[in-house]
Amino acid sequence: MAQPVVYSSDPADFYYMELNVPCQGACPVETNIPAYIRAAFEEKYGRSYEVNVAANVFPGVLGRICSRPCETRCRHGEAELGQPVNICHIKRAAADMKGGEFAALKPQPPNGKRVAVIGAGPAGLAAARDMALGGMAVTVFERRRHPGGMLRYGIPEFRLPRRVLEAEIEAIANLGVEIRTGVGIGVEENVESLLKAFDAVLLSTGCSRPMYLNIPGESLQGVYPGLTFMMDVCSGNAPPMGKRVLVMGAGFTAFDCARSALRLGAESVTICLRRTEQDLAVTRDEVLETKKEGVRVEALMLSQRILGDDRVEGVEFVRTRPGEMREDGKQSICPIEGSAFTIFADTVIIATGQRPEPVPTPADTDKNGITTADTHTFKTSVKGLYAAGDFITGPSTVIESVAAGRHAAEKIVRDLTGKPFREKAVRMADAVMTDRDRTWDFIPRQDMPTPASTDERIQSMANEVETGLTASMAREESKRCYLCYLHYEIDMERCIYCRYCMDVAPRDCIKLVKRVMTNELGAVAGFEETTSWRDVNAVVIDNARCIRCGECVRVCPVDCISVTRVELTERMPNRSTNDNA
Repeated sequence: MAQPVVYSSDPADFYYMELNVPCQGACPVETNIPAYIRAAFEEKYGRSYEVNVAANVFPGVLGRICSRPCETRCRHGEAELGQPVNICHIKRAAADMKGGEFAALKPQPPNGKRVAVIGAGPAGLAAARDMALGGMAVTVFERRRHPGGMLRYGIPEFRLPRRVLEAEIEAIANLGVEIRTGVGIGVEENVESLLKAFDAVLLSTGCSRPMYLNIPGESLQGVYPGLTFMMDVCSGNAPPMGKRVLVMGAGFTAFDCARSALRLGAESVTICLRRTEQDLAVTRDEVLETKKEGVRVEALMLSQRILGDDRVEGVEFVRTRPGEMREDGKQSICPIEGSAFTIFADTVIIATGQRPEPVPTPADTDKNGITTADTHTFKTSVKGLYAAGDFITGPSTVIESVAAGRHAAEKIVRDLTGKPFREKAVRMADAVMTDRDRTWDFIPRQDMPTPASTDERIQSMANEVETGLTASMAREESKRCYLCYLHYEIDMERCIYCRYCMDVAPRDCIKLVKRVMTNELGAVAGFEETTSWRDVNAVVIDNARCIRCGECVRVCPVDCISVTRVELTERMPNRSTNDNA
């Protein structure tokens, strides 16, 4: 008889999820990745989209531009198992093919509380969405003409089509969120008046002030800050490009600048790195696609000065080498004496980062005039004023900004109502044995389709490079997932120690154990293995090594191995269907 669904808030169960479902643990918003991949496998794209949008707010957007921390932790990417599952592209497939077969999120009844959000970027919109779901009346104030923040003004259309962004912003507005554009804080509105009119105000204006190299020649004509350059490009006001373009920087903005420069007519574009290509924060796919288009990536070079009289003519560099490890975990870079050289250029783009723009508030500020806030409570020194996202942390990824916005919303709802908006829980339910075929372990990773011709790619800024997995490709890729949310366990009261399960296990995941070790939470933290049968006290399935092939269940002669679907979910109090499982 099937056991009832159980929800647990035991810290030991949360520890289990972090250890055994590594993709979800790596996701800043803890998206239930195995659940949405399984739904895609079953061709239930609407359901897959539901699971995504409940957690990450922007499935169509993030399916295109996410930094993919989940994939670096995917078990399929472990040394002897091959390449990680293409998790991000399955997310996009769900968004692209969802049709109308998904349940829209529904807000809780209005609770009379009103919140203002300053900034319509990913953090602000994510916070607004969640607070609206929590019953708040939310108004978002944005100084630019359109909402989206750096999603709209910092990422080129060939990576993120505006129709996708606009559809997901519209879904937030449909929850009752009012978005007022063209309203600058300190110009048309001010924080003091908003604090009087609303129960709380959230600052989430992001980082829109570019950083500089502070080297001679940065003020020459033809030198552009990377963020300013991209904002001009995305606004339809791209500056003229010379034939030879150098881009300084190692992040997504630098790569966006380089690819945009090609589309604006540059004949030669080079990205110049202080460190090595292996140190890049951008995804491997982004580097590959950038190179395919003809951009050169040169490493271990440090700019010294920008050359020219009235207009840029080139950049003087010195060669570098990796040095000692720093306290922050990064390797220092050492200039090599006597290695100076020059690269001639008509345009130089400096994409080395950005920082927050000061917003006039009555709260305490740091030495740069930026309002400070507690990174756990999101509170500033002024009652009712909160701050979140890149505005208080500095530049981060889109998925990290969404997470910050959602966490801030949770705190604000709790502070204003005295009640939690949502609660994390580990959901446990009986599951059928996995239907993964062992041959699926050898399915190659499905690469994202792109136009065959480079000329076709770069002839327009609006031509999306990644055209999306087909339905058959998405299903094939979903087969590769090990479905780590399935928990396998041996009932020692019924086990006859026959070893059949150990004989068929493709990895060393079933162990003869003398002692099970637990941590301070009471969670299983390790095993003391033994090869001596006289010392065996248990036969244990190590779920951190298991690839959920189900072979052990198939061969067990006494049916002593159970399978449980274990998921980290978000539960909204007082709702009957309220998790993203």
